Amino acid sequence: MRHVVASKSPAHTALDTVAVLFLAAVALVSVLTFRDYGLGWDDFTHSQYGNLLLKYYGSEFTDQRVFSFVNLYYYGGGFDMLAAGIAKLLPVDVFDVRRLLGAAFGIAGLAIVWRTGRRLAGPVGGFAAMALLAICPLYYGHMFMNAKDAPFAVAMAALLYCLVRALDEYPRPSWKTVAWFGLCLGLTIGTRVLGVLAGFYLFVAAAFLVATETRHEGLRTALGRLLRFSLTLAVGLPLAYFVLGVIWPWAVIDPLNPVRALQYYSHFWEVPWSEMFDGKPVMVPDMPRTYVPILFAIQMPELFLGFTVAGMAGTIIFALFGKDTPARRARFVLILAAALVPIMITVIMRPVMYNGIRHFVFVTPALALLGGAAVAWLVGQTAKAPLVARGAVAAMLIGGFALPVREFATLHPYQYTYYNHMVGGVKGADSLFMLDYWGLAFKQAAAELDEYVDKHRMSLPQGRKYRVAVCGPHNAAAEELGPRFETTYETQGADFALMLGEFYCADVQAPIIGKIEREGVTYAKVYDVRGRYFPSVFASGK
Repeated sequence: MRHVVASKSPAHTALDTVAVLFLAAVALVSVLTFRDYGLGWDDFTHSQYGNLLLKYYGSEFTDQRVFSFVNLYYYGGGFDMLAAGIAKLLPVDVFDVRRLLGAAFGIAGLAIVWRTGRRLAGPVGGFAAMALLAICPLYYGHMFMNAKDAPFAVAMAALLYCLVRALDEYPRPSWKTVAWFGLCLGLTIGTRVLGVLAGFYLFVAAAFLVATETRHEGLRTALGRLLRFSLTLAVGLPLAYFVLGVIWPWAVIDPLNPVRALQYYSHFWEVPWSEMFDGKPVMVPDMPRTYVPILFAIQMPELFLGFTVAGMAGTIIFALFGKDTPARRARFVLILAAALVPIMITVIMRPVMYNGIRHFVFVTPALALLGGAAVAWLVGQTAKAPLVARGAVAAMLIGGFALPVREFATLHPYQYTYYNHMVGGVKGADSLFMLDYWGLAFKQAAAELDEYVDKHRMSLPQGRKYRVAVCGPHNAAAEELGPRFETTYETQGADFALMLGEFYCADVQAPIIGKIEREGVTYAKVYDVRGRYFPSVFASGK
């Protein structure tokens, strides 16, 4: 692996054009499909959080209900506030706004990774990194429906871009770079306090840089250059704090609040529950140390995994033995730290883990950048190889990218439930791991129930709405079902039952009037339970 200087050659210009067309294609698909994605456990609450933030600012900081709303004030609310503001300005449903805005953020993240990869490994590396991220189900699936983790991933990608750019200009980053650094640092920590991890990534890169420069220029010179670099970047900190305060006002009403947020999230604050892992229900505080590495290994497409691992190995070799400047090699050390440190922390500290690896969406841009660099190296190595060899590499790349795209289309809109072929896809994973833990299938299931009621010309029960016993996110189900239905946990007197296809939901002995399936796996069922009794919406013992 080596640094590739961006070229103005016709081939590279053409590849940049292809990259722009790729982004446009993803944008078009997003516009055509964003309404297909259902609501999850947190959508309703997050929409309220956005409204409360707007009221806080609209009241000139006197309406402070937002600072006691559930526990969301421990998060930044920039995404929620922006979505709520757009919904107030335009005659559009707030949840449609949230889905389309999530897609826009996700596409921005793809563009950022493209530009970062281009700096690291040239036009081939940039395009490959962007394409790898686009076929990452953790990133693509969550960008439509996860207001916590997906915007944080985009903010982290932007911050990594700024740090790579700063290292390109080491030890005197330009004022433009410093301004971008301040903006992106504020957005990152203001979205989730976990953004402070970026400081550790930079520390690892700086330690490598000083150690490498010391061998050739002496410790005093190396430390002096690092001090100049650090002081210049520090000029951006006031801007970072201002941006942080705008999107996360709770963090600045008391300067110690970000520390309190870190302390809060270092302890599990909810009543523990079980999730399926490796074929067994496991309490979330008891998940094994291997939880995150295993799920990454079986939830990423094979091409993504292969090139990411190759990129990690290549980065180590390049950092230790490469001939490029120490600062340029330090850029790869930075990306390697961003990819590995969060995963290593979970292995070492074994925190409470649940909902698959959705909390690690922010790691995927760094993984894709490493993979993109490996692709660039492979393409460079085979550029002068015989035609047969180049054809084989091209076929492997095209086939490797096309396979998950086809599977994404089959799973739509449940791309986030993807499992690779090592575990047998979603069919093989169904009895072993969680699939639709976010409950997105209720959108389609509710539509089938609505259609069933209309088709059979059923009138409302006298004096009340249809009662629907629900196993899954109730707020999402209520929003999707509409005004003539009411959701309940109670089974007595229910007219219908709406069940996720997860292990903790009851298998009701009643006529099935709707079923949402993908690749032979049931994501949700709708039952007609009028006149029938079943003891609970939950499976026995859950």
